[in-house]
Amino acid sequence: MKQIETDRLILRSFEVTDAEGIFGYLENPPVNCFKNEQIATMRDAGLEAENKSKDPSKIAVVLKESNFVIGELFYDFSEPDTYSLGWNFNTEFTGKGYASESTNALIDDFFTNQNARRLFAYIEDDNYSSQKLAERLGMRREGLFLEFISFIEVGGSPKYENTYQYALLKKEWLSK
Repeated sequence: MKQIETDRLILRSFEVTDAEGIFGYLENPPVNCFKNEQIATMRDAGLEAENKSKDPSKIAVVLKESNFVIGELFYDFSEPDTYSLGWNFNTEFTGKGYASESTNALIDDFFTNQNARRLFAYIEDDNYSSQKLAERLGMRREGLFLEFISFIEVGGSPKYENTYQYALLKKEWLSK
């Protein structure tokens, strides 16, 4: 990926040296959708850094002043001009606007340089911080999928999550 810079952040491909930062947000994920990525050791974080460094759909969010990874953005194509978008940040860095700043920059790049027409994000109904982020970014809530997906088991049975879909069109973004 080509590097994107904001006032305080750099969005870049992951590097094998990013293990410490990755450990910071995958050691104890606060929402169920990232529980399957949970890691227990720095060795696991090193392997995860190596894997992420080979995946262009995973974007490291890095503090410009220290080159420390504080989270990641990720995307997938559902159609040639439609991307699903997601984010995962170290909770030690929440409340500082980093998620908004980095995601805003990526969205702008998708719409101005990658020929995206539509972006969407799936967010669990109890993940209020991500819902607020999507709304700050100008995304609209399009619908609620009841018992959409399961990330964890409770008592040996899957716990199905109710999940909102948020979306944003290029024409909406450009009219802001």
